[in-house]
Amino acid sequence: MTDRTNKADGPRTPLGRLARWTDERLGVSNFAKSVFDKIFPDQWSFMIGEIALYCFVILVLTGSYLTFFFSPSERKVIYHGSYRPLQGLGMSDAYRSVVDISFKVRAGLVMRQIHHWAAVVFLAAIVVHLCRVFFSGAFRRPRELNWIVGVTLLLLAMGNGFTGYSLPDDLLSGTGLRIMYSIVLSIPFVGAWLGLLIFGGPYPGTAIIQRLFVIHVLFIPVLIGILLSAHLAILWHQKHTDFPGPGKTEDTIHGSRLWPQYAAKSIALFCFVGAVLAGLGGLAQINPIWIYGPYRVAAVSAGSQPDWYVAWLDGALRVMPSFEIRLFHHTVANPFFPGVLMPGITFGVLYAWPFLEQRFSRDQAHHNLLNRPRDLPLRTAFGAATLSFYGVMFLAGGTDVLASTFGLSFEALLRAFQISLLVVPAVTGYVTWRICRELGRQRAHPIQQPVGGRILRTPTGGYEVVGGEEEDAAS
Repeated sequence: MTDRTNKADGPRTPLGRLARWTDERLGVSNFAKSVFDKIFPDQWSFMIGEIALYCFVILVLTGSYLTFFFSPSERKVIYHGSYRPLQGLGMSDAYRSVVDISFKVRAGLVMRQIHHWAAVVFLAAIVVHLCRVFFSGAFRRPRELNWIVGVTLLLLAMGNGFTGYSLPDDLLSGTGLRIMYSIVLSIPFVGAWLGLLIFGGPYPGTAIIQRLFVIHVLFIPVLIGILLSAHLAILWHQKHTDFPGPGKTEDTIHGSRLWPQYAAKSIALFCFVGAVLAGLGGLAQINPIWIYGPYRVAAVSAGSQPDWYVAWLDGALRVMPSFEIRLFHHTVANPFFPGVLMPGITFGVLYAWPFLEQRFSRDQAHHNLLNRPRDLPLRTAFGAATLSFYGVMFLAGGTDVLASTFGLSFEALLRAFQISLLVVPAVTGYVTWRICRELGRQRAHPIQQPVGGRILRTPTGGYEVVGGEEEDAAS
């Protein structure tokens, strides 16, 4: 009788019996229950990191499809494909294969554009996510390691974006490689040797496309996958941060369980990200290499603009004053300062920031509750000033386009950007500091509870202010 009861109470479907059989041998049910019971806060800004994750998934899927048709070869060929304006023109086999992907391979163009748009959104999501972490103080102890992982992910994503952008061997991407080669050459003592090593000989080299291809499809994606896994594992172990609120403490989390509430939201977000990227890939043209033409060393396209995540480097090269220095009988060329030194300082400060703030604030406590940006006006002002600094350099990367579009003097526009690099960050930092101080003094959310109170109409037809400065002072 006992055997019949157990048989009746057991799973009846083949899948259920397989799950029971697996659980009896591995004991995964308790682990699965603890995983599904994990709590995640209900705050929209925490989903930004997931946008980056889903973009990476789409990048891997579309990139795998494109790999079947791309030829990473610099061998010179004559084009005889379906795009008539290029017929009979000499080009590299890499460029020819990308043109064929765009016009010959079924769904090739839409896959190319989805892949490119996913890379653009991937970098944007990482930057916005890092800004959210910075301004809310989510990098504080014990999460310094996850901040370092996140900054490294940004660096790798930028590198992978640039390598993928350079693979088609068109005139625009070739211009970017020419600039990169000049920056490498400007490195004191080792620049010339590094240039030969990377390009496989004097510029334009003989092996740069093959090497960029291996880096783009193998080395960096594997590293990104490992770091993403480590990032999520650390997050899972340390539990998620949350913003302060009623009933919230450093030891508690308020939110939704992983299954089914949070999983449903996360799956819906993945579908939304995929739909947006598919829409952009099908409707918004990006990187039309057939218009630029194949790369030729003696040619440079007018109005060359890189993808947004390296445009600030282009702007830095443009606004840098023209000077060089001599060091130990070696000339330190001008591109070294904006192309190597400044990015090195930028990422060096990013890596060191949790420890710098910890040292100067003398805050050694563990934190699970986040700051509001107005709670630390100096940190918020510094972050806003830094963003404005790189924003000015981003705009400076388009000086030639802006000058020709609006009929302005190129030299005057460049001088205006050089002055703006000094003025705009200072003004932005001061204004941000004052706003944070005012919001902190009012102790009111600027949207949920407008500063200055609300005007209400009384039953007698008059008006009165509720929640103004007098009420704040009284409280």
